[in-house]
Amino acid sequence: MKTGIELIAEERAEQMTKHNRTIESDVEQNNNYELRRGAIALLEDDRTKFSGFWNSQICEKMINKSYKERLIIAGAFIAAEIDRLHAGGKK
Repeated sequence: MKTGIELIAEERAEQMTKHNRTIESDVEQNNNYELRRGAIALLEDDRTKFSGFWNSQICEKMINKSYKERLIIAGAFIAAEIDRLHAGGKK
């Protein structure tokens, strides 16, 4: 059985390979805390918390996943947000 951190790392790797996300693109495109907002929306199971940046079909797909899957995606979003802050020179 994989640990939580392994599952989150796999999800983050999938975001980068399958969905072509990079730290650079996150720095350029997510300056209004969209990654954090996405994580919160998934954790709270609340569609209204996704900002206008998010594609509505993608939001629906993520929000309809199981609680465990939403936790994994949210964890990967938090990791991406940390990478974005670090790469952008913010603390």
